[in-house]
Amino acid sequence: MSLFDNALSVTQEDLTIELRSRLRLSWAEFVLNPRRLRGSDFLMRWSQGQWSEERLVQAVNDTGTYFALPYGPSGTAPNGDVREFELYFERLEKAGLGKLQRPDLLIFSAKDERIIGEIVRSLGGKEELPFTSEDERRMKSLLQKAFLAIECENSLWKARAMPDFGSALAPQRRLGGKFGLKKSAVVPTVIIKEEDRSPLQCWQKEYRIPVHVWHVFYDMAVGISLREADRLIAEGLIEPTEQVFQAPGGATTKKVIYKIYYQYAHPLGTATSEPTLVADYIADKNGHILLYVRFQGGSLKIAEEAVAVLSRVSVGE
Repeated sequence: MSLFDNALSVTQEDLTIELRSRLRLSWAEFVLNPRRLRGSDFLMRWSQGQWSEERLVQAVNDTGTYFALPYGPSGTAPNGDVREFELYFERLEKAGLGKLQRPDLLIFSAKDERIIGEIVRSLGGKEELPFTSEDERRMKSLLQKAFLAIECENSLWKARAMPDFGSALAPQRRLGGKFGLKKSAVVPTVIIKEEDRSPLQCWQKEYRIPVHVWHVFYDMAVGISLREADRLIAEGLIEPTEQVFQAPGGATTKKVIYKIYYQYAHPLGTATSEPTLVADYIADKNGHILLYVRFQGGSLKIAEEAVAVLSRVSVGE
């Protein structure tokens, strides 16, 4: 699977819609092409991923004490043109850097913002970071200033409206009496892909920068350190789940993921203003229009617990 397909892959799920209205629906006689509908999922996931990273950068920068820099390939990819996005990832693969796992964001102390800005500009801007080897002298200087790296995930859910939000962990038979939730529980989770764990662990060890995973929902965000997530998995408190992902070209692949209950994570932030759902579209070379919905705007206020975590990590605790 190409890097582009992997970046835009989405979980393969069945969508069931039941209409109970007695009113005449003007669009009821139209037939939806499942393949085209699936294409909208890819575009929405891409847009949602970039939106969530922007909200995290905004929340960190608003502290005035720390600032965040997009570092991974997705966060610096072109926005608004799926073809340019595809060409971007083709260039990344040609550069031989496509299969390297880099965290999505780097976090720095605000006092280093000027010097970090100078380094980034000398490298050609943040858009060039994914194409620059981490062995490059200036990249090493950049990484030496970072005290935390972030892997970003997101979900199209209102976390507080999920059916089992607020449920307490309790002993579970399938976990050998260890605390957890029923298998069918629907709660906010921090999702980590098994295929990402080892590369992120290696990156963390190589550059001696802690990696955390931050997961953004429509109304809130939660975070956890990679080391704590690894502990929960190793102790059997979080089970692996196998899901089928589909790429834009139609190819499917099975991936093991871990859904870490939000009760094990720390609050990261709360939406102070909700995003607007905006209808958008792209037109392919044949003139076919593909509709999708994207998030626009909104703001996230970082939680006191998250600021405390940043403070501890920044001093090496």
